[in-house]
Amino acid sequence: MKIFPTSSIKQLDAYTIAHEPIASIDLMERAAQALTDAITKRWGADTPVTVFAGPGNNGGDALAVARLLSERGYRVEVYLFNPKGHLSEDCEENRDRLVALPQVDFHEVTAQFVPPQLTAEHLVVDGLFGSGLNKPLSGGFAAVVRYINASSAKVVAIDVPSGLMGEDNSYNVPAHIIRADVTLSLQLPKLAFFFAENESYVGEWDLLDIGLSELAIEEMDTDFYLTENEEMPLMLKPRGRFSHKGTYGRALLIAGSEGMAGASVLAARACLRSGVGLLTVHVPFCNNSIVQTAVPEAMTEIDPNDVCFSEAADTDDYTAVAIGPGLGKRQATENALQEQIETIQGPLVLDADALNLLGMHRDYLEQLPQNCVLTPHPKELERLVGKCQNSYERLEKARELADAAQVYVVLKGAWTAVVTPQGKVFLNPTGNAGMATGGSGDVLTGVLLALLAQGYEPEVAARLGVYVHGLAGDIARKKYGMTGMTASDIVACLPLAWRMLEEYDED
Repeated sequence: MKIFPTSSIKQLDAYTIAHEPIASIDLMERAAQALTDAITKRWGADTPVTVFAGPGNNGGDALAVARLLSERGYRVEVYLFNPKGHLSEDCEENRDRLVALPQVDFHEVTAQFVPPQLTAEHLVVDGLFGSGLNKPLSGGFAAVVRYINASSAKVVAIDVPSGLMGEDNSYNVPAHIIRADVTLSLQLPKLAFFFAENESYVGEWDLLDIGLSELAIEEMDTDFYLTENEEMPLMLKPRGRFSHKGTYGRALLIAGSEGMAGASVLAARACLRSGVGLLTVHVPFCNNSIVQTAVPEAMTEIDPNDVCFSEAADTDDYTAVAIGPGLGKRQATENALQEQIETIQGPLVLDADALNLLGMHRDYLEQLPQNCVLTPHPKELERLVGKCQNSYERLEKARELADAAQVYVVLKGAWTAVVTPQGKVFLNPTGNAGMATGGSGDVLTGVLLALLAQGYEPEVAARLGVYVHGLAGDIARKKYGMTGMTASDIVACLPLAWRMLEEYDED
């Protein structure tokens, strides 16, 4: 699913109006019907509704929703803010339609605003401003937002919460953004919905199909996408009847140090649970017996150092390499990592302490083989690119890093982002907060290593890997709940996640 910058939304509307063809007021009515249906599914007609409408087309949507709710038996009070005495054409038309209904308590505010009483029983429909906003709210509109936010009423926002900009909110005023319980986005999501700092404004969000032109959506370019479930089974390679362990690659995992054997065990188990043919784990001597016992399907290669990775491994016989889980940051490890990076030519995954060491020596980034995969969480990314004030800046810096080093960046978190060297961003829909536990990232490293070893292209491996990793977490959530979930539970659920993709066409 494409995610367009809000500056492109008007183009989609205009194309639909011109080529369906449909009058703009009728497209607004279609949107209002979808919005009204969504609202009535959540709140019954005994809920008092207060609608706040602005002077633009978002306000026109809100006025149309007010009329339709009233016609369905809801008690509706409406405040249309028109301080400059100018409404958009469709907003004005919907005002005229609304005032013809005597049962609607309608107020057009041109100067002083006398706030209505809002209780916990009320539903507020926020239609002040839509996705076209490009500067923070101020003055009277900001005061209205603060009043709504201070109330105990439930709030449903039309398209976007008023005051929230669709992408970059770096210079916004948090107090001047509606805090919605539900956001009903028209046709497509907005990029801002996927950023952690905006969760308190957006609340739960849902997409409403309002029939914008599919051709226009298909032909219009964007760099941002939300991965859809049906895409993933198509990426999965079939396994031939006459295949053998050599068919599915030889993987090398360089992981673990004294006190951190668990990271190498989790990554190794995940790799083996993701279809790799053969796996070797390069470990310090102190971890050898642990890995051999915990992961009997894996072979080990013992580092000369008793407690850490200290000497670059020979990677010629391997189809993919992963470095980082539990590696530590000793000087010997730092030197070995640099030497290893200089010698590797094939598919490579860098995670955890490998990234932290890169952050200490950013000049190493210039030596990375093209198309390798970096899997930082937000703090690890900042060690590579510098401090970021919010998620939008973090994503933009991840794109800059991917372009400059010609690597793939898997920025982990809710809606994990796969960033390509070309600047494309694929947001992942699977996963849950139960995965916010130590070792989850090590599991992902193992999954990615397995896919690269099997010959998947880096982009496919990254997208498929984060999807299945999150899907396994979702399965574990159903089985164990979020609070008690561990990284080992995610590993245990990987086979079920892969089976779901394998059997997708059979469902």
